[in-house]
Amino acid sequence: MDVGQMQRQWIDYTKSLFLEGFLDGQFLQLQQLQDENNPDFVVEVVSLFFEDSERLLKDLTFALDQNGVDFKKVDAHVHQLKGSSSSIGAQRVKNCCIAFRNFCEEQNTDACLRCLQQVKQEYCLVKNKLETLFRLEQQIVAAGGSIPTELSFSG
Repeated sequence: MDVGQMQRQWIDYTKSLFLEGFLDGQFLQLQQLQDENNPDFVVEVVSLFFEDSERLLKDLTFALDQNGVDFKKVDAHVHQLKGSSSSIGAQRVKNCCIAFRNFCEEQNTDACLRCLQQVKQEYCLVKNKLETLFRLEQQIVAAGGSIPTELSFSG
């Protein structure tokens, strides 16, 4: 596959992530902060999101597994996860966290456990999608190309 084909594939794949609701405009803003001086900015920020999310999901699983669930603690973890997913534009994870926090407020353990499964699923999906996107970027750069900077959603 030539560089032009890889770049078109990257553009199509990136557009699909927005159209399917995995990412929102915050991710575009992150991409705009990346430049020659900091070429790995997005990968570094997203890697921190992955680390934080995995720790928070583990903490949430533990907190909801206790006999007397501390909903304040659960809510604090969900709030953190919502903030970090929002900061990278992981829209579907963020939306799950919003519903999750409502169930924390209601102190509804069963609904919180369902939300936890949904958040884990959305997190795994967006993680796989972003890892694929980053692999495409590595292939483009390895082939001597550059990552397209403009995404147009008109076509």
